Amino acid sequence: MLDLVRAKAQKWLEGNFDETTKQQVRNLLENNESELVESFYKDLEFGTGGLRGIMGVGTNRMNIYTIAMATQGLCNYLKKNFTHLSQIKAAIACDTRNNSALFAETTANVFSANGIKVYLFESYRPTPELSFAIRHLGCQTGVVVTASHNPKEYNGYKAYWDDGGQVTEPHDTNIIQEVQKIKGIDEVLMQPNPALIENIGKNIDEIYLSKVLALALSPKAIELNREMRIVYTPLHGTGGKLVPTLLQRLGLANVSLVNEQMIPDGNFSTVKSPNPENAEALQLAIKKAFEVNAELVFATDPDADRVGVAIRNDVGNYILLNGNQTGSILIYYLLHRWSELRKLTGKEYVVKTIVTTELIRDIAFKYNVEIFDVLTGFKYIAEIIKKNQGIKTFVGGGEESYGYLAGEFVRDKDAVMACGLIAEAAAWAKTQHKTLYELLMDIFVEFGMYKEKLLNITKEGKSGAEEIEKMMDDYRNDPPLIINDSQVILIRDYFTRKESNMLKGSQRDIALPQSNVLQFFLEDSSIITIRPSGTEPKIKFYFSVKTKLKDRKTLDATSKLLDERIEKIIASLKLK
Repeated sequence: MLDLVRAKAQKWLEGNFDETTKQQVRNLLENNESELVESFYKDLEFGTGGLRGIMGVGTNRMNIYTIAMATQGLCNYLKKNFTHLSQIKAAIACDTRNNSALFAETTANVFSANGIKVYLFESYRPTPELSFAIRHLGCQTGVVVTASHNPKEYNGYKAYWDDGGQVTEPHDTNIIQEVQKIKGIDEVLMQPNPALIENIGKNIDEIYLSKVLALALSPKAIELNREMRIVYTPLHGTGGKLVPTLLQRLGLANVSLVNEQMIPDGNFSTVKSPNPENAEALQLAIKKAFEVNAELVFATDPDADRVGVAIRNDVGNYILLNGNQTGSILIYYLLHRWSELRKLTGKEYVVKTIVTTELIRDIAFKYNVEIFDVLTGFKYIAEIIKKNQGIKTFVGGGEESYGYLAGEFVRDKDAVMACGLIAEAAAWAKTQHKTLYELLMDIFVEFGMYKEKLLNITKEGKSGAEEIEKMMDDYRNDPPLIINDSQVILIRDYFTRKESNMLKGSQRDIALPQSNVLQFFLEDSSIITIRPSGTEPKIKFYFSVKTKLKDRKTLDATSKLLDERIEKIIASLKLK
């Protein structure tokens, strides 16, 4: 292995690489054998979502050369697919991470060197705005340079198709094949054509914001509650460009910003991790909220496609909503208001992923609105929107990992839009003499209280990967028939694409793409979903439990009961 690694590193010393890169490679060769191995032992894999990895020199790192080779492969595929066009076009954006602007510029240079017209955002922008720009500008592809909420050492490269959604089959696997054909930097066209690169920015901001503002359903509620106190932080990311402006234009005049985190900072120096799913990331925002007595707290991740929401509970403490709770509030609000405004015609639908709460299904059922389940990944929600365009109307959707969308002009999760709609929902709730917390409790009383938990089990290395594979094989070939004293009544295997009804002894096909996911549905309404991670050495267990909630007063006791049920399921599966 070490000889192979040294040989690959030597090619970088002899190849067409800049002198700074070569010096860094020399330093690794002479002084840091372990880092040398990590940097060169394999090629950074271009997966179905693009690239993501630690920044640095080497074939297994994010740098201008791995970016350029990936872009050349994408260019080659575009040229094969759009032979009927006289001009192929691409849009490019980046987040605030270290090197993001450099990587975006590198991508633009390779596109233009290949004769592709480039619309390059002049500075950092949210991922959803890039998705919007692709369709608005009539592009065939788009790239956003971001590693989402990963730690500061990481960066990434997400590829989009002409519908504004991340690439799906067959384009994702075909692009991967083209990228894999690029064996070295000498196969990349690197000399840019400045005439084909056009900077964009504020003009697209304005058009995008106008579209988001047009989604508003309760302008009178906002007007009545324009002084509602909100705290917002972009966690040093791109959301600072647009979220404060959106809230202001909605008519919300009392928005306090976490000034320390409004500063674009690729080191994310005020947080351990810029992930709004983690309560720690909201510490400064919560502190600010107590100072100003805020009703709502928003925190968006670095590329502003996910949002964490904190609200005050019935005793005045701030609680961080999980992704299922925020998604349920959003879908309830949208469908309730669409119904009140007589916008529901029978052709509307919502979408959620298979690991997202079934509460959203119950809400959709109440309003006679169709619901689609898709595999994990927002690109599958975008695919449903594309398939139904002009036939049915997408109201909204989301996933448990803090990503939401409404309307059809963006085709990826959109935290900018979500901040606006959730703030509007809070204003509307106030006109009903409720806080957002009380609205959520009332939803639980009406539909049943749902509780979800995600358990990650990490298995490192080759042996760990084999152990994860064996766990999946065991669950698939010898499934449990009873879990926590409750009978398994349905098993969905998304790898074989078969649903087995254990009561009737029957099977039917699952009309979703193949994926290594298993779901067990229990007689007591519990659901267990098992899925190996595609990017990390983990196997993920999703637990969903449900019971009736008599009234708000019994919330704590009911919540404790559901927590205990989840722990008993985990014990029954011998996961702890």
